[in-house]
Amino acid sequence: MKAEANEGLPRLFVVIRTRGNAWRPDLPLESQPQWEAHAAFMDALAAEGFVILVGPLEGTQDALIIARARNAQEIVVRMEADPWSPMDMLRTTRIAPWQLRIGSLP
Repeated sequence: MKAEANEGLPRLFVVIRTRGNAWRPDLPLESQPQWEAHAAFMDALAAEGFVILVGPLEGTQDALIIARARNAQEIVVRMEADPWSPMDMLRTTRIAPWQLRIGSLP
């Protein structure tokens, strides 16, 4: 019942996105197909405050996103709009609610 009551309030989530089959390991991040469109999409999400922190996890195929959303489904829908999603450049592999205990975010 409590979760339903908070459904309208944004909360923090950890999102893991993993490189898909279309990722070109022989190319740096900024040379991947449609990099400019993906970067513009992510910049827009940051400008509106939907994503707070974003970056690749070194030594892995993953990227970490800290997002503010009402629920996990909102994140799924928003990430599907990333130009890299239908290309299978990145796919969302995990979304988990996150509670910041020490420190602060904008």
